[in-house]
Amino acid sequence: MESGESMVSSESASREGTEFCVGDYLELLRPSQWVKNVVVFAGPAAALKILEPAAFARSAYAFLAFCLAASATYAINDTLDRKADARHPTKCMRPVARGAISPTAATFLAAMLLVLSLLIAYVSVNAAVAGIVAAYFVLTLTYSLALKQRILLDVIIIATGFVLRAWAGSAAVGVPTSQWLVACMFTLCLFLGFGKRRCEITMIGNAEEAGKHRKILLRYTPDLLNHLISVSAGIAILAFLLYTLDKTHTSPFRKDLLFYTLPIVVYGVFRYAMLTETGAYSGPTAIILKDTGMRISIGLWAVAALVIAYETPLRRVFGF
Repeated sequence: MESGESMVSSESASREGTEFCVGDYLELLRPSQWVKNVVVFAGPAAALKILEPAAFARSAYAFLAFCLAASATYAINDTLDRKADARHPTKCMRPVARGAISPTAATFLAAMLLVLSLLIAYVSVNAAVAGIVAAYFVLTLTYSLALKQRILLDVIIIATGFVLRAWAGSAAVGVPTSQWLVACMFTLCLFLGFGKRRCEITMIGNAEEAGKHRKILLRYTPDLLNHLISVSAGIAILAFLLYTLDKTHTSPFRKDLLFYTLPIVVYGVFRYAMLTETGAYSGPTAIILKDTGMRISIGLWAVAALVIAYETPLRRVFGF
């Protein structure tokens, strides 16, 4: 009887250990961060290709490839930063930092994810997208190894990563990447990136303490970040405004109507800047996913943009 109970408890413990291990590996992949790769759909959406089944499928494969490549970089970054993360108030719970996953296992997983990502991009989309995914991985790896300790350049590299995502989306459906798309994407991501640095300092308490967990934060003073956030916010809004008013740039839809969504854009930008001061969020992903005001503003703008983009088809369908 006792041996039977022992076998049952042993099997139960084994199952619990397996589940815990799977949970740790899922946490290492950071699927919550995959929302950043939605940027891949920006190019196809701007070209009105997103509703075409074949184009959507290629965009979806490009999105998946970037998700896997991003998870590979997260695994490598967590391995490199495991000692610093162990001293961080929240990052100390990451699997590698707390010892739940060994650095060797995390590195092996990263290699497998990268290979799978490149295979999906090359086989299911095209060679151009595979090349962009590879460039993204190299850029991000370079960031993790050295550039994240370079003030200003660290955020510029992150913003460039988002531009590569948008470029990949356009390449996936065979349309040229709009210079306006690049300008708006890059300036917006600069704003979000400097906001993330502000979130990190505010959450920990001060730049000196934050610098113990991320050295670059010692060089980003709150005053400097407030200035950079203000400047990048203004440039991002101006880039969007100029895009809507530029009559020399051809577009498959009436982009001039996007001008009337400017109040939503301004509200979203200002609200994000405000929330970086609260110390309640770790960065833009947390703000977008958790703050109701941000979700509503993004949702309203997305609906308005879709209605404007597909104005002509909607008129045909509804007869007005």
